[in-house]
Amino acid sequence: MARERKFSLDDLLQATKQLLLNHGYEGFTFSLMADSLDVSRGALYKYYENKEELITEYMLYEMDHFLGKLKEIEGQIGFEAQFDFLLDLIFSSSDIQKMIKIGQQVPVNINIKVKENKEQLDKLHLNMYQCLQNFLKLGKEEKKLNPNIPEPLILGYIFQSVAIPNHFDIPHSVWVDSIKEMIRNGMFIKA
Repeated sequence: MARERKFSLDDLLQATKQLLLNHGYEGFTFSLMADSLDVSRGALYKYYENKEELITEYMLYEMDHFLGKLKEIEGQIGFEAQFDFLLDLIFSSSDIQKMIKIGQQVPVNINIKVKENKEQLDKLHLNMYQCLQNFLKLGKEEKKLNPNIPEPLILGYIFQSVAIPNHFDIPHSVWVDSIKEMIRNGMFIKA
């Protein structure tokens, strides 16, 4: 007997996130999603042709949400404040790195909707870097950033810092402050 319980978009997005984090792209199935939402698989197929459509829709939602928060960087006065804001945002959104990696596994040519979603994700990724151009410009104007280091490397280094595993369970606040310190001043003691 089919279960026809209704689910909200928020329910769907939260379940998608949890299933992707727990099972990855390969392990994500409509059967798992249907069980999670207590609905039939057919209920999901009414909205999405396949798991790739759902996953890319979820990724668009997450990236759009992240970009909305990122734009608040402009309200921070001075490069140091913007730097702290950016790192705090990245660490509060640490799952986004995992989702980006999962998104890279989704084949583009599944159908036209997936292809359009992947193209939109690529545009949002570029928008993220464009949003940070003023941040980089301010850092150079305030002479806080080394002008000899390419901007993509600076941004890549900052964004990858969240992916460093904390194997020794250092308290989160100490971990974040230490990464900020390493990005700001390196690991060498200045003589």
